[in-house]
Amino acid sequence: MKNTQPLLNVSIIETFKSGELQELCQSTEEAILSGIGFSWINPPPRRQLENYWKGVLVVPFRCLLIGTLDGVVAGSLQLVFPVRSNEASSFSASIDTHFVAPWARGKGLAKMLLESGENLARSKGFSQILLEVRETQERAISVYESAGYLKWGTLPTYHIMGEEKISGYFYCKEIVKELDK
Repeated sequence: MKNTQPLLNVSIIETFKSGELQELCQSTEEAILSGIGFSWINPPPRRQLENYWKGVLVVPFRCLLIGTLDGVVAGSLQLVFPVRSNEASSFSASIDTHFVAPWARGKGLAKMLLESGENLARSKGFSQILLEVRETQERAISVYESAGYLKWGTLPTYHIMGEEKISGYFYCKEIVKELDK
């Protein structure tokens, strides 16, 4: 009997392998068009999107994780660390650009990316993760809340899309080091 389970994988990216950047851009464009815009309403020109993702790799306080479904890049999560001069917030990392392309949703990749980001933050000594999300992103909100993130605030005008004001929610989660077994 043939295995029909999708092959999910999450990896930290330091340099793009052949095809990964194009697949990431394609998945990003599809996510933006489906309403997950990480501040974009419409996909930017492809070159701008490529430059954005290339730029993420050179920022010293960002770590890019990509998720693949059956070997194709289907989503991402950035773990953002505080700059060294922000000593008072040195315990807290943030999540940015966490998404899964529409064609890959419902298979557990968003949760897998989130757990990988949490594990990476924990391994680097962080004890808290922060994130923000549009109120319209119900699937993402469900993933965050089921993973133990607590909503601590709302910004009534988080984004403006056309004439519509969209609220945003702010979440946090305390992550503690697991005891050595």
